[in-house]
Amino acid sequence: MTTSPIRIDFVSDVSCPWCAIGLNSLEVALGRLGDSVQAQIHFQPFELNPHMVPEGQDITEHLRQKYGASPAQQEQTRAMIRQRGADVGFDFAMGMRSRIYNTFDAHRLLHWAGEHGKQKELKKALFEAYFTRGQDPSSRTVLVQVAGKVGLDEAEAVQVLSSGRYAQEVRDMEHFYHRNGIQSVPAVIIDEKHLISGGQPPEAFERVLRQILAAK
Repeated sequence: MTTSPIRIDFVSDVSCPWCAIGLNSLEVALGRLGDSVQAQIHFQPFELNPHMVPEGQDITEHLRQKYGASPAQQEQTRAMIRQRGADVGFDFAMGMRSRIYNTFDAHRLLHWAGEHGKQKELKKALFEAYFTRGQDPSSRTVLVQVAGKVGLDEAEAVQVLSSGRYAQEVRDMEHFYHRNGIQSVPAVIIDEKHLISGGQPPEAFERVLRQILAAK
């Protein structure tokens, strides 16, 4: 069997529940394709709330202001997200997450992690920290701890976060995807030309990936 290499740019935010679902769904789909594909996943930055205040905002208030969602509608959506996550092996502990935060530092750390071959590990650990344990992804203490958990050097992580490194790189990539029409996430871009939008189920990712592979 011939193994086909593909590039996957996964544009997302660590505070986006559909991004956590989408990543797990994508991994399930890739697992089903087995040795027929060799995927290189690159995590690209997108901030859902780039102007969020440092202390964050109550999640119920935030969703009401941003989307006009009532408490009942929010609870219905949370139940759906929780089930969709469970279907692909991700645990949303909704009661643990009460606030929305700024994620710019998390994206800087992810950029750094990519230079050490640990980007996917850090991304998944950040999803778990926020959605499963209710930790603050804007807290540099939390970010350093999560980096250490996936085998990255904590002292270097402190230096990255305190120095402002990779800020321009993250801004440049955010602007690039905005200019190219990405307005919501997750946006999964295959070989820099095929777009899969949203937290799709594994079957949707698998179907598109098989079509792309068949055309190679």
